[in-house]
Amino acid sequence: MIADAGSDGMFVAGGTDVYPNMKRRQWTPKVVIGLRDVRELHGIRREEGGFALGACTTLAEVNEDPDVRRVYPAVARVAGVISTPLLRNMGTIGGNLLIDTRCTYWSQSYEWRKSIRFCLKKDGDTCWVAPSSPRCWAVSSSDSAPLMVAIGAKARLVSAGGERVIPVGELYRDDGIRYLAKRPEELLAEIRLPAPEGWRATYWKLCRRGSFDFPVLGVAACVWMDGDVVKGAQVVLGGVGSHPVQTDAGRVLVGSRLEDEAIARCAAAAYGVGKPLDNTDFNMMWRREMVRVYVTRAVRELRDRREIDVRFSPGHAI
Repeated sequence: MIADAGSDGMFVAGGTDVYPNMKRRQWTPKVVIGLRDVRELHGIRREEGGFALGACTTLAEVNEDPDVRRVYPAVARVAGVISTPLLRNMGTIGGNLLIDTRCTYWSQSYEWRKSIRFCLKKDGDTCWVAPSSPRCWAVSSSDSAPLMVAIGAKARLVSAGGERVIPVGELYRDDGIRYLAKRPEELLAEIRLPAPEGWRATYWKLCRRGSFDFPVLGVAACVWMDGDVVKGAQVVLGGVGSHPVQTDAGRVLVGSRLEDEAIARCAAAAYGVGKPLDNTDFNMMWRREMVRVYVTRAVRELRDRREIDVRFSPGHAI
């Protein structure tokens, strides 16, 4: 169906992003293809080397699944901090990975956007965040994407022409408009989680309220341990660029035992990469300072192996 519809077609699963965008006339597809009743896109299953999450599995199902909570607590956590309980019953894990970029000047009603002369992302020729820039700076608004990138999850994409499996990090471009690297006719069918042995991960989210809000900063941290020594680490930032920003900050931790000094160097390295713009909630300079704070908190949690519920953590909603 999507091959027949071409550029006029669009997939919809839970609809929590697609339908509001259609209502605001940000997206205007002529053909909408519903995926909710495609049985093969639902469910969580074990497979050799890890788990596979069907792309249409709801966020609530991911958050509440006892096996996911036991084996991949960070994945359960990230699903549980997205939006509200009602929307987690509708929204899907695949939909959150592919969710549209957001911006103060873009995420508004049609009439509001028309009144300021439409922006570069649709119908205009100016990025109101950076008027002299030739590109759009809308920011990645997915909570699940930074974590999936950090742990090395993979995405299975299918189309009429066949299928391919790629690292989740390769799904994204650093472009607020063309933010997805997958082809338009491709369907995200499942997310494959790596074997859980030898690593642990966490996700910390900054937003104004403890529910509903999109992240203005997300920090995903993952460490691979050899005893009590770090042999590999990854820190990925969300909400500070048009794609999940993979940093080199994790390299600072390699060979350490996650001492405070090593964590401080890691946070400083991430701070140097995280450069948010003034196109979402909170002052952008304060948000940048929070990169250092949240990376420190995330890595300390991994060191101390505390099971902190980020929804009620003091660092979650400020």
